[in-house]
Amino acid sequence: MKLADLEVIVTAPPAPGWGGRYWLLVRVTTACGITGWGECYAAAVGPAAMTAVIEDVFARHMAGESPENIELMFRRVYSSGFTQRPDPTVMGAFSGLEIACWDILGKARDRPVWALMGGRLGDRLRAYTYLYPAPGEDVAAFWTDPEANARAAARARDAGWTAVKTDPAGPYTIRGGHQPALSDIVRSAAMAAAIRDAVGERTDILIGTHGQFTAAGAIRLARALEPHAPLWFEEPVP
Repeated sequence: MKLADLEVIVTAPPAPGWGGRYWLLVRVTTACGITGWGECYAAAVGPAAMTAVIEDVFARHMAGESPENIELMFRRVYSSGFTQRPDPTVMGAFSGLEIACWDILGKARDRPVWALMGGRLGDRLRAYTYLYPAPGEDVAAFWTDPEANARAAARARDAGWTAVKTDPAGPYTIRGGHQPALSDIVRSAAMAAAIRDAVGERTDILIGTHGQFTAAGAIRLARALEPHAPLWFEEPVP
């Protein structure tokens, strides 16, 4: 059983486009006709460039190899060019190709992938959703409106989500990290307070940031958020 063919499929979320600019799916087929699917992570480059990276990684490091030899292929990819570092573009390409290999192995053995990776631990997993405006709401205004976010959080809770994520802390720029403006801190705290009031104790609040703050600025913002018991405060510093 050898990896033989690759197809990269670029698609996008349906309107209004929540969930990312585009998605990159890969379909890998073995010489004996077993097909595996995966999804590649891509954040730094556009879909055409990322497609070329995925095709290059497959052609140079994976084609003709057994899908069982995932660790060997990873080492080839990771060490190519003698960089020995987790480049997000190359590793993003490999991520989906590895998923496809696991899919192939599961199909070849007629077993679910979890059975090949140590077995099942539980029957349920928690999941969270970002907060998005309802159809017809003002999209631009939504991102800074605590009450609109509170309504969205209540909708998510009622739909069964056990955590909701918001990103209220102001813009991230090429000049990060910086101190958050006082207005950003006040808005973030108001957003967390409104969401907490809406969902009570049934739903966790997740605060997303993008490495845009200094350590001191992140601590300052965290103290303002703490009374509202966020489950996490994600990536506040570069």
